[in-house]
Amino acid sequence: MAGTMIGVIGGSGVYDLDALEDRCWTAVDSPWGTPSDEILTGRLDGVPMAFLPRHGRGHVHAPSSVPYRANIDALKRLGVTDVLSVSACGSFREEMAPGDFVLVDQFIDRTFARDKSFFGTGCVAHVSVAHPTCPRLGAACSAAARDAGLTLHEGGTYLAMEGPQFSTLAESRMYRDVWGADVIGMTNMPEAKLAREAELCYASIAMVTDYDSWHPEHGAVEITDIVRTLTGNAEKARALVGRLPARLGADRAPCPHGCDRALDHAILTAPGQRDPALLAKLDAVAGRVLA
Repeated sequence: MAGTMIGVIGGSGVYDLDALEDRCWTAVDSPWGTPSDEILTGRLDGVPMAFLPRHGRGHVHAPSSVPYRANIDALKRLGVTDVLSVSACGSFREEMAPGDFVLVDQFIDRTFARDKSFFGTGCVAHVSVAHPTCPRLGAACSAAARDAGLTLHEGGTYLAMEGPQFSTLAESRMYRDVWGADVIGMTNMPEAKLAREAELCYASIAMVTDYDSWHPEHGAVEITDIVRTLTGNAEKARALVGRLPARLGADRAPCPHGCDRALDHAILTAPGQRDPALLAKLDAVAGRVLA
């Protein structure tokens, strides 16, 4: 039985985890580039944890420039088994109000300017993302949220847009009324897809900051309102994360949903035709099946 190591990717407003014991910021080299920042490692309730600020400390990365592949690869290299994404979002639902949290379980990917896979020419692979989040990890997050007294909506479809601009009114109405999305953000894709390729369990907690632009009583998104809501949500998010180790435990059995075996039948390129240079870059992500 392997040990649990929780990785937390903190979005806007969440740039540190103060509660970690034996804290150490560590630079992790990745063949996929430089991660968003150094990674904070430590322990919480006896469980190893790693924290990576998605935008970097000081918020230096825009959504399109976040090095998603380097981030996921670096977490895998450190030994992370379970990844929790914490991110800000707009809401398309009246009941999902600013200050609430949403446990995302589906995505619509509208990004177009990002590298979305570790694989490609020289080593082709196709993983399933029909169910892009891990139900086991999601259940642990839900229980931790209840323990922390958060208002959590379980289940929701996250529309990932390229950004960095917010939606037009026409887009916001389409995403809500035609496509049936529940929340909108700029950073969970391709992050969730890459986590699946890296055989990591992935869960997404979206912190609602606004109603996007569809709501007749709220109008355009104002960054000042978002920052104000983020400030309150950040401490709530830390409270949730602080209760996650007790829910997951230090010992970790294989994922019952197969997240940690996503590459079992995914690689199509014949062994003799695989590019050695690409295989070398895949040593952490796909080492289990390429060894």
